[in-house]
Amino acid sequence: PCQTITGNFANVIHGLNANHLTDRVIQRSKRMILDTLGVGLLGISTEVCHKVTQYSKIYSSDISSTIWGHLDFRLPPLYAAFVNGVAVHSMDFDDTWHPATHPSGAVLPAVIALSEAFPQKKKISGLDLLLAFNVGIEVQGRLLRFSSEARNIPKRY
Repeated sequence: PCQTITGNFANVIHGLNANHLTDRVIQRSKRMILDTLGVGLLGISTEVCHKVTQYSKIYSSDISSTIWGHLDFRLPPLYAAFVNGVAVHSMDFDDTWHPATHPSGAVLPAVIALSEAFPQKKKISGLDLLLAFNVGIEVQGRLLRFSSEARNIPKRY
């Protein structure tokens, strides 16, 4: 049967597992994660991050995730990822590649917020977190490759 690009893409992503993480990928991922956490912790003090934090306080849920740098303040996972992602991007020091995108700032806050939302008995391992992070980076990279708009970004500036 004829497979669509989207179906093929979904099959590749679905087929990834921790065995696909080479030592080099694991080391680079850890470095990207550490860098993103550092930039996010710095960014949590920016004005824009204060604004989105205040906005997000109106939301609550039985399930919550940490706002980086605030051990006593938690939000529903969607809003925790939003606030932490804004914190990372607000400093504009997070990692980037060509065409212009900031992969870790979009992926890591979502992965961490979701991992915190798992029930205690179903907590994911560090290797699972690295896999989820790399799947997110892979999805973003492949979407960029598929995008004709992304290829034209340098010509528009």
